[in-house]
Formats: sequence, structure tokens, C-alpha cells
Amino acid sequence: MGRIIAIANQKGGVGKTTTTINLAAALAAAERKTLLVDMDPQANSTSGLGVAQNGAGPDEAPQQGTLYQALLHLTPLVEIYRSTELPHLKVVPSERAMVGAEVELVTLKDREWRLKQLLRPVRRHFDHIFVDCPPSLGLLTLNALVAADGVLIPMQCEYYALEGISELVATIRRIRETLNPRLRIEGVLLTMVDERTRLGQQVGEEIKKFFGDLVYKTVIPRNVRLGEAPSFGKPVFLYDIACRGAEAYLALGKEILNASKT
Repeated sequence: MGRIIAIANQKGGVGKTTTTINLAAALAAAERKTLLVDMDPQANSTSGLGVAQNGAGPDEAPQQGTLYQALLHLTPLVEIYRSTELPHLKVVPSERAMVGAEVELVTLKDREWRLKQLLRPVRRHFDHIFVDCPPSLGLLTLNALVAADGVLIPMQCEYYALEGISELVATIRRIRETLNPRLRIEGVLLTMVDERTRLGQQVGEEIKKFFGDLVYKTVIPRNVRLGEAPSFGKPVFLYDIACRGAEAYLALGKEILNASKT
């Protein structure tokens, strides 16, 4: 049974999508069967893996359907997920219509459980399932947290890094108490790290004090190649495998695999 990890932080610009794409790609490169579920209406994980929407215009939905249709109509994910350049990596695409899903889901039965229902039949076919959450604690993120076994929290090493994080931790606690008792924090990932600056070092230490052993040993440095790769529809390994960003996400993948063996 594949382990389901939600990659979440209600703060935007912390590297959620970059982490989702490149961590999924790192594990797929290690020949682990991996599924990426793009829960974000911006659909950046979808485009960042080179999965384009069919049709003439960028606003047209793919003919195969997206997570939007699956959430509203419980369309089986096996009919929706697509292949990528990596043989062991599949993606459930998102689209801009997901913006409306927050409202449309409100009136549906079992609205918090839709993603869990969709993942139940397919998780046995994958070793790892990652859910890229939107930068909010709305109904889409709630669906991801109810479906997940764990939460990976990317945190940028900047002054306001810990601002609002107590709200996310409290949300995780409430969901564990009411909707998903197995949910736990899988780990905290320091992103956009510039170890040359005193601020980056100080913030990193504060995050480690707050989360303790939950902080991954691997840190993700600031790296231009990480920002460039999505515009080519590729994970960073297929764009520039020798860059520091690629090395960091490969190391994170190894750290996660080693942790799963213990």
C-alpha cells in the first residue's frame, strides 16, 4: 500500500510545488512507483511535469479529465492520471476550474472524504503518493489531510517562516482528533536556504527548536536551475542533473527511503 503524503503549508512561495515535483521524480528515478496528485488550482505541478492541457487554449480542460471532475463526480483516478517522462511517475492533473471546487464541494455528501475515496482503489499500485496542496487551509487542503498518512511541511528560511505555522499544526491536530487519527507530521523541509547569511542560519535554528527531530537533515538551497526547470516542463534532474538543486532533492529522496526502512 502506497504511503500518502500531503505537501502542505498555507504560506505561499515556500517551495511546495518544487518539492512535490522533484521529490516525486527522485523516488521515481529510484524505480519506486510514484503518483503525484495536483490539488492546487494553479496546476503548477501538472505543467511542471510537462503534462499539458489538450485543446487550443490554455483554459481548456484535458479530454481525459482532471482532478476537478474526479472530486465532483468520483471519476476513478485510473481513468485520469497520465504518464510523464519518468516511467515510474504518474500525475493526476489539475486545472483552473479547481478554484470553484472549494464552493462546489460544500454541498456534496462526504465532502472532506472525496480524495480519500478516490485514492483508496489505486494506492496499492504505488509505493508513494504525493499531494501538492494549495496555499490555504480550505476544503481542498482538508481533503488532502484527511486522505494522507503524513504531512511534509516545506518552510522557507526567512524572517516570517514560523508565522502561521502554529495554525497549520493546530489544524493537523484537529484533523487527527476528528477525521484522520493516523495523520502525523512526516517531516519539515528547509527550502531556499542560503547558509552564507546569518538570517538563514538563525531561522533554520529556530525551526529546528520548534520541530526538533522532525526537520530533515537535507536542506534545499537557493538554486536558479530549480526555478528554470518548470518552464521546460521537467523535474530538475531531467533539466540539469549536476546542479545543487538536483543533488539536494536526490539526497532528500534517499533520506526518505532510508527512513522508511527503519
